[in-house]
Amino acid sequence: MNDPVRPLPRTDEFDTQEFWAGTKEKEFRYQQCRNCDTVIFYARRHCTGCVDGDLEWKIASGRATLYTYSVVRQSYHPFFRNQVPYAVAWIDLEEGPRILSNVVGVSDPLKDIHIGMRLELEWEEHDALCIPLFRPSTESS
Repeated sequence: MNDPVRPLPRTDEFDTQEFWAGTKEKEFRYQQCRNCDTVIFYARRHCTGCVDGDLEWKIASGRATLYTYSVVRQSYHPFFRNQVPYAVAWIDLEEGPRILSNVVGVSDPLKDIHIGMRLELEWEEHDALCIPLFRPSTESS
């Protein structure tokens, strides 16, 4: 029997296709307004600060901080059922975007992660895209 497969996003939607194309290159792309400098994530056609449409794509460094998290102990989806317990987290990228992702690379998410910890981006590879995940940083603070 095959291992369960992670559900994947569509890569052909107008607003987000540039982001998902970047993941294939292991680049975390986000937008910034050229008019008011507001950082925008998730991708869209207009600025959330001034509603201007002049947005520029930028690439994040991958350095991040754990804002908050929850540990999932039970899941009904076949892929995630095999992952429990796992941490679902709001993560602040150094450049400003806050994203929802998973903290990986820990033995026990109930004991090994904490709010404010430094994280670094890693990629889960798939054919059409890569999924951005985060692990505890190896850099000293």
